[in-house]
Amino acid sequence: MRNRYLDLLRFLAIVRVVVYHVIGSATLTLIFPAMSVMFALAGSLMAASLDRTGAPAVARRLRRLLPSLWVLALVFVPAMLLSGLPFSPKVLLWLFPVSDPPANYWGGLALSPIWYLRDYLWFVLASPLALWLFRRAPLPTLLAPYALLVLIEMGVYPDAPGVLREFGLYFGAWLLGFAHHEGMLRRMSNRVLVPAALALGAAGLGWIFTHPGPRGYDLNDIHLGNALWSAAFILVAIGRAPAEAAWVDRVPLLSRAVTVLNRRALTIYLWHMPFVVALTPLVGLVGWTPRDPLGLAIRVVLVFALVGVVTLLVGWVEDVAARRRLELVPGRPRPTVAERAATAPASPAPAGAESELATAGAARPTAARRVPEPRRAGDRSGTELGAG
Repeated sequence: MRNRYLDLLRFLAIVRVVVYHVIGSATLTLIFPAMSVMFALAGSLMAASLDRTGAPAVARRLRRLLPSLWVLALVFVPAMLLSGLPFSPKVLLWLFPVSDPPANYWGGLALSPIWYLRDYLWFVLASPLALWLFRRAPLPTLLAPYALLVLIEMGVYPDAPGVLREFGLYFGAWLLGFAHHEGMLRRMSNRVLVPAALALGAAGLGWIFTHPGPRGYDLNDIHLGNALWSAAFILVAIGRAPAEAAWVDRVPLLSRAVTVLNRRALTIYLWHMPFVVALTPLVGLVGWTPRDPLGLAIRVVLVFALVGVVTLLVGWVEDVAARRRLELVPGRPRPTVAERAATAPASPAPAGAESELATAGAARPTAARRVPEPRRAGDRSGTELGAG
């Protein structure tokens, strides 16, 4: 059974990402470090998949990841090629983005969330070895990405490839997902977990406020502060995750929304940014300032509405990739066996069968009911005969 609390966390993370890209508020990144939470949840699911099926889980995870990207590429890559993107073998990276696939001037912004799939792809490929190491040396394995990020941020390895930097930034969250799956976070006493979260949070905030980026205190520009603050957040939000959150399903509208966004998370994530980019010029056309509250609220609603339309059109690809029953809008309650039996039409009897049965019943006299004789001692009939 799915943990609805974790589904709720993923729901909140997706909503936060979309809203952030519309309004650009750095405060949102501090309140809810959504990308790290998404990587932590994905790491927990990946560890569970490896436990169930072993190394083939990698192929299954890629099968679920890539088709939605291919649908996006089928629309945008030809458009970019027609508007100036040079055709080269690197275009094939849109099929398997182990590195940033090429884009032209407008595609680079509209399709910028592709970095998440690039990191996700590398983390999935690294997971079998990482889980093996984690189970043999949990703490050193968990600390390794953070140590790597410190070396990069301190200038010891200034020319680190972008993917390696992302390992330092987000793979620690992925490994915290491993720790959640293994039950390590749940078994940590509050005397250990709370001081650890407070220390990481204080170190993260200290780095953030002393090393502001070009957008102020936006975590996306402050890698080390992002990693430390996100680790503290994950320790509390996931480390103390309840076993269930039944109250989510007691609110039908919330339950359906959580289900839909979880089943269509990849589609929503990939397609929201093109609409954010497309709607931004409209701000000036209607006379709103970029920070106008009403304009921002309308843009948020329009982006979600447009993403909803695209999700209806192509979101079913996620069902195909996951080999689930296809649904335009996921989460419709399925009838129980009793409900299906109650609504199923009764099979009609063959023509003439009722009259034949009636005639046969009238023609045969009812046999006299036989009264059983009293049971004698030593008789092994009945339940004793059938025992075993």
